[in-house]
Amino acid sequence: MTKILVIEDDPQTAEEIAACLTAGGFEAVNRFDGPTGLEAAKSERFDAITLDRMLPGLDGLELIKALREAGSEAPVLMVSALSDVDDRVDGLRAGGDDYLIKPFAPKELVARLEVLLRRHRRPEAEVRLAVADLELDLVKHEAWRDGRRIELLPMEFQLLEFMMRNAGQLLTRRMIFEKVWEYYFDPGTNLINVHVGKLRRKIDTPGLVPLIRTERGQGYMLHAP
Repeated sequence: MTKILVIEDDPQTAEEIAACLTAGGFEAVNRFDGPTGLEAAKSERFDAITLDRMLPGLDGLELIKALREAGSEAPVLMVSALSDVDDRVDGLRAGGDDYLIKPFAPKELVARLEVLLRRHRRPEAEVRLAVADLELDLVKHEAWRDGRRIELLPMEFQLLEFMMRNAGQLLTRRMIFEKVWEYYFDPGTNLINVHVGKLRRKIDTPGLVPLIRTERGQGYMLHAP
């Protein structure tokens, strides 16, 4: 079973995160301050870590720096109420792999961890992705479906690559916006809807089984039938 270390000083939040992870099929191990969290991360093997930014005894930024200096490559999802751009940038530069702002939807926390785990396990030399009869050549920047080449704009290619790398996983609009466009998500924008719509028209042409699924009110999923 995938083992996740949860370092969170607020007992209620820690319990909520652990419950989310357990419901998502993970094993959760809780630590409630910086020093014991760092000790656990160094002494045991975890597939991923969720890390609060503000911790007693050792700040989250210092903890992750110490963890990276010790050679740990476990993906870290920082979970914090600090939402300013500078706070998020500091967390990522310190060694975090993703940053989730409190309060958060439980499904998004689990989805972000699933994405981090899939990315962490991906072979370094991967040059081609395939989902059902959809193929993406990462070197030639070409896409094919059912033997037919698909002309994609650069941003459409990046969006499709992100969706294919995480096929079968729910991708929220926030995740897509932050990972593909690398901007902080604006809830009022319809940018994601527009680009996914254009991509769907190119990928799911008449006569083919639709691969791009809309999860109403949540996001999108590239689904292999």
